This record gives sequence, C-alpha cells and structure tokens, in this order.
Amino acid sequence: MNILITGGTGFVGGRLTRHLLARGHSVTAIGRRARPAMPDEPNFRYVAADTTHGGHWQSLLPEHQVIINLAGKSIFTRWTERAKQDIMKSRILTTRHIVEGLAPAGGVTLCNASAVGYYGDCGDVIVTEDSPPGNDFLAQVGIAWEREAARAAEKGARVVLTRFGIVLDKGGGAMAKMTPAFRSFLGGPLGSGVQWFPWIHMADLVAAFEFVIANESITGPVNFCAPEPVRNADLTRILAEKVSRPAWLPAPAFMLRLVMGELGQSLLNSQRAVPAKLTAHGFHFDYPDLTSALDQIIAS
Repeated sequence: MNILITGGTGFVGGRLTRHLLARGHSVTAIGRRARPAMPDEPNFRYVAADTTHGGHWQSLLPEHQVIINLAGKSIFTRWTERAKQDIMKSRILTTRHIVEGLAPAGGVTLCNASAVGYYGDCGDVIVTEDSPPGNDFLAQVGIAWEREAARAAEKGARVVLTRFGIVLDKGGGAMAKMTPAFRSFLGGPLGSGVQWFPWIHMADLVAAFEFVIANESITGPVNFCAPEPVRNADLTRILAEKVSRPAWLPAPAFMLRLVMGELGQSLLNSQRAVPAKLTAHGFHFDYPDLTSALDQIIAS
C-alpha cells in the first residue's frame, strides 16, 4: 500500500514508518525537520512541511490509500493559554487540511491519532470505546480533534480514531523521562498512585496500526492500549524493580499542581482503558502485561 504519515519522523511516526517499510509498504512521511534521520530506500519519500498550513503537501494525499495523522504539538509543557491554543490548533488545523486535500471519490482510510485523555478522569470505571468523553482540557482536545477527522467520512473515507495510551519504548516518550529518574533514586508514584495508567508497548502500537488498516470492518474510535492497565503505584513499583532501584520518592498531588499547573492535574487523572474493539476483532498483543513490556524495553 501507499501510506502517508503526518508527523512521520517523530517518536511514534519514525518507528511506524520503519515498521511499514519493513512490511513492504511505500511510505511518504511529512514532518517539519529539513533533514531527518530516516531510511534511505526507494519506497520512502520525505516531505518537509508545516501541516498547520495548507500547501503543496496536500496534493500528495490522493496518491495514497492510507493516511495516518500523528501531527500535533507536545502536551508536555506548562499549559498557559497560549500553549493550550497551540496544542489545540496544531491538531485541528492539520486534520482540517488533510480532510480538505482528500479526493472526493473516497476509498481512502484515515487513521487519526487521539488519546485516552478523551475520557477524562474516570476513577475505577472500566473505559471502552463506547464510554462518554470527559470535560477537562485534554478531553476537549480529543473531542474537537476527532470531530474534525470524522468529516473525512463525508468524502467516502473510512475513519479510524486511534486513542493512544501512554506509549512505552526505549529512547523516547515516557520511558525516556521515567527511567533516568528511577536510576537516580528519584522515582516514585504520582500523588496517591491509585489512578489507573493506560499504556501500550510501541511494538504492539505499530502492529495495531497495520491490523486496523488491513481490517476494513474497523471504523470509529479504537483504544490503542494494552489489555492490562495498571495503577500508577504498580507502574512505579515494577519499573523500580526492573532497574534495581527503590520507588520511595512520591510526587505529592499539590506539588504537581503547583509546579505543572493544569498539566499536573491531568497526570493525576485515572483512565482504566481497555482495547475492547481490538480484542473483539482478534488482535494479538505481544506485550499484554507491563512486566513483559518493561523486560523487553530495559533489556534492549
């Protein structure tokens, strides 16, 4: 297949690009960097563009059978009003320009990133794709982002809304922030630690993308998270064991809110999300539990 990926050189996009190329697909990656460190092979094409603006890159969309939209400004910053606007606009505008650039004839699959933050703070309630949205900032971002992507169905596209849990892999994302802290004896639970932590190993995430692309009966929201979410305290305990360090330094809830503001509060939210739709369609997780996932990541 010919596949176009916006955000195709980032933490998830770079790994997904390499996976799809290895599986024989042709990939066009769009990113902001002028010269990314990406594969030099005939089935790969890179285009530098700011997708929050329309441009020549939109003319490439009709050449592809699958569009994967991963573009969006990182949420890991202090949420000033300006930062919140940038987080929202980077997702909405890119998605809007993708939908505008789709051919009217249809037949394309749009896999649009989202996140389990869509559900807000759910406590101990098990969250599936049928669960309602929350009302905090990340939920508002998810609602608006998914609404923009859903407009592609008006052009005959199959729309899949991939709601990510926290993606775990070596060398980036959450692991790049957590592991050094634990090795320095600074790791510990966030707040009370009772909040649920939805996660997914990178290998399962990229495999899930290939799975939903191949299964045309899958549409709408899909939770991209492992079948066994854990509480934050269990995450810190297991990670501490894997790096042979204690998990003795909790981050009090009031301190998270003081230092990180609204983002700090979001880190205390609980989403006991499960991949109901992936499971129902027969997807196999190589890393269904956190212990096996961390074993592989830390040993690699």
